[in-house]
Amino acid sequence: MDKTGPALDDEGRPTSVQIMEPLEAFQTLDLRVGQITRVEPHPKARKPAFQLWVDFGPLGTRTSSAQLTDLYQPQDLLGRKVVAAVNLGTRLIAGFKSEVLVLGVPDSEGRVVLLGIEREVPLGGRVY
Repeated sequence: MDKTGPALDDEGRPTSVQIMEPLEAFQTLDLRVGQITRVEPHPKARKPAFQLWVDFGPLGTRTSSAQLTDLYQPQDLLGRKVVAAVNLGTRLIAGFKSEVLVLGVPDSEGRVVLLGIEREVPLGGRVY
């Protein structure tokens, strides 16, 4: 159920926003399980990052730029299963096409810790 309600923009001017029910909002995000098949340093990135190629099974392979260099080496990432948002659109990050957002959580020092998969699940499986 969509509702329109008053809101303020960054400068305090009235604007209109779409408000969704919590479940509806969550369902708009397409989170899938993929497996990292290729990792390379991202030499043009402003902050240290890797270029990742992630296999999502029936959805195909998608690319991602990810700032994971504090805790991970390329060999740690190859073959690893990850959770990624696959419907946020494509961004060009320092000349590299980033099609998905690989999900992680910051540790107490702000370093990204990847979300993990507890058991074997099919590539492309949807998180719900």
